[in-house]
Amino acid sequence: MIQLRDKKVIVAGTGKSGIGSAVLLEKNGALPVIYDSNEQTDKKAVRASIREKLGCDSKAELYLGEFPKEIVNAAELAVLSPGIPVDADFVVYMKEQGIPIWGEIELAYHFAKGRVIAITGTNGKTTTTTLVGQIMKEYYDSVYIVGNIGNPYTDAASDMTENTVSVAEISSFQLETIEDFHPQVSAILNITPDHLNRHHKMENYVAAKEAVTRNQTRDDFCILNYENEYTRDFGSRCPATVVYFSSVRKLEDGLYLEGDDIYMAEHGVPHRLMNVKNDMNLVGICNIENVMAAIGISVSAGVPMENILATIRRFVAVEHRIEYVATKKGVMYYNDSKATNTDAAIQGIKAMERPTILIGGGYDKGSEYEDWIRCFDGKVKKLVLIGQTREKIAECAVKCGFPKEDIIYRDSFEAALDVCVDESVPGDAVLLSPACASWGMFPNYEVRGNQFKEYVNRIEG
Repeated sequence: MIQLRDKKVIVAGTGKSGIGSAVLLEKNGALPVIYDSNEQTDKKAVRASIREKLGCDSKAELYLGEFPKEIVNAAELAVLSPGIPVDADFVVYMKEQGIPIWGEIELAYHFAKGRVIAITGTNGKTTTTTLVGQIMKEYYDSVYIVGNIGNPYTDAASDMTENTVSVAEISSFQLETIEDFHPQVSAILNITPDHLNRHHKMENYVAAKEAVTRNQTRDDFCILNYENEYTRDFGSRCPATVVYFSSVRKLEDGLYLEGDDIYMAEHGVPHRLMNVKNDMNLVGICNIENVMAAIGISVSAGVPMENILATIRRFVAVEHRIEYVATKKGVMYYNDSKATNTDAAIQGIKAMERPTILIGGGYDKGSEYEDWIRCFDGKVKKLVLIGQTREKIAECAVKCGFPKEDIIYRDSFEAALDVCVDESVPGDAVLLSPACASWGMFPNYEVRGNQFKEYVNRIEG
């Protein structure tokens, strides 16, 4: 463990994660040096945030704009916010000068106590993390839900005890900067192409996801999706004890779906656990997989099965993930704004059981859309496209045989929603499942989803 008392630590990023790291460092006697490369950052607002979070007596330094190389000379460590690429020029420079590079997750782990459950994957992280967190809270006394879910791990680390269970949603960006982070239970829900504009190659993205198990041993557990080629292959190399789940086939050991029932098998002996139609409030095969993963995680964390199943029966959909909003004039509206990549959007389409008007498009992360278009399978009656990717998606849709006359462009989100109302008839569904990030039109997917819900709730009837 690096000794940080009275040592300068560079904190890169002035958002929630960066300020959270600075607060934790100062609480433990370190001297944060906060840096943000964005020259447009409002220095007054950042200083006000630092004063609010760290207090008026804080000795934290603040630098904006061009990286001041002189701060490296006195620094013991650098902590990156997850939005900062590890190959950014100033990060590479710090590495060359021998400065250790951590992320917020690694920093928090060094000051936190108790057991850790770490959940990653391309899709399903938030739903699974929320469900597992609820299961843990209903069984254990001290539980924190942290990480990529919107609650910085650093904010909670100081309050944890040896009896704490931390349930952490961990992104690939956060996993790039771990060293000693050691969860007792981990899960990789699935791996499909995403964030390749950041990771450059699929191999790098896969390696980042697999890193969640880097410090695990056979005494630990890793829950893996048997029906994903990357996670199934990783099972033979995983350092932890593997628990598989499958939505397609019976397993000799692990969790699986057969008909409408979830089973858990041990040494070839199956035990029926629940019926997905009668005992779940979630829709779609993706959520059945999330539930199986949550069961595997929770059993591995020591929660009795009857407690796990009781929580699942009460659990409702996470906001913005195939979230039912309302039925207006016979049309059902679903908010799947969290579907920021094609694989997540495929799950949204699969969950629909009505003719569907689909809103897609947004920021271009370098994704390909053919698999998404092909899963429409006659369900999508109109494709309403917005944002930077709309022409790219439309071109792909036409090549895949989707009728050109059923593709509609709109320049604003509200105009897209207007046309959905105009084109829908009783018995239809309107689904916001963009397959793209929200940037460029919205600050994040939550704002996009909330605007959708506000619009829907204003519709008469």
